[in-house]
Amino acid sequence: MKTAYLESNVIKTMLEQMKTNFGGKLTMELKEYTLEINNDIGKGIIKGMSLKGGISYLEFDMVFYHDLELSINTPNKNPIYFTYCSKGTLTHSFGHKGEKRSLESYQTGILTSKRNDENILYFTKDEQLKTTLITVQTGKKENNPEADGLKAKLRETFFKEEDSGNFIYIGSHNLKIAEKIEQLNAISQKGIVRSLLIQGLVHVILALEIQQHKDDLKNQNLQTGSLTLRDMDTIKEVTQFINNNSESQITISQLYSQFGLSPSKLQEGFKLMHGHTVTEYIREVRIKKAEELIKNTDMNISEVVYTIGLTSRSYFSKIFKEKYNCSPKDYKFAQRSMAISA
Repeated sequence: MKTAYLESNVIKTMLEQMKTNFGGKLTMELKEYTLEINNDIGKGIIKGMSLKGGISYLEFDMVFYHDLELSINTPNKNPIYFTYCSKGTLTHSFGHKGEKRSLESYQTGILTSKRNDENILYFTKDEQLKTTLITVQTGKKENNPEADGLKAKLRETFFKEEDSGNFIYIGSHNLKIAEKIEQLNAISQKGIVRSLLIQGLVHVILALEIQQHKDDLKNQNLQTGSLTLRDMDTIKEVTQFINNNSESQITISQLYSQFGLSPSKLQEGFKLMHGHTVTEYIREVRIKKAEELIKNTDMNISEVVYTIGLTSRSYFSKIFKEKYNCSPKDYKFAQRSMAISA
């Protein structure tokens, strides 16, 4: 078992300390730090970024070649950590003698500790782990009223008294957060645009984790669903298939035959991950693709309709107007007007 120590809550310092512990190449672009590792310790990427309002995020996409303990000790600080495991298993304890609790794939965890208590993360040898850690500093006053409002709400929710005891919450499985983290990893823009997109998505992920805690408390005595981890992985595969083949005539029977999920589990998974039935999701993907074609190509409306796999122009106009509050023709005219005036 190897042990590494972090003694800071500042992303720059944390990544520098991990470089000292793990080796690798550390780069920085507009306050986003990336540590690439490919040595006898392990292989993968660790990256992080400090955001406004005392919020930061740290992401691991790693395979370690040894069982590893990562001890995070931030004296005189009392942050709240929001963790989400996209793949693999992440185990945590408060100090070496504390009870070990594990997050499986698609689970969220929230934890806070007494001042000077170590948070220890355990990484399993030869297991690929993808996990995101969002840290919110709750003590320092900000000039931003919204940030202070968030911190006050978090203190009210997770601290029952000024020097509260250790708190850990392991949530139920949540596919919506997985979707947002995939969007975070898919950001291709550079510079300030990338920074703003990351900040926006991290705030959405944070909101979803807080909502998950609220929903779990409300529904703790209810059935949480029948999907297994394998089912959830399959739902992600089906989602990707639809995204890549939305112009085809995809049917429910085709999907459950091809991917081996029952119709009920297929619908349950899509409701959980996207808030839509499968049919609604296919329609949503097509409409978004149509909007991009209208905005970025010279196709006429009929060509757009056939390109996205529909045959009825009147039906397309109806569902487009439901989403964008105007007809496809008016939308295209508005895009041309903006291009001319730009």
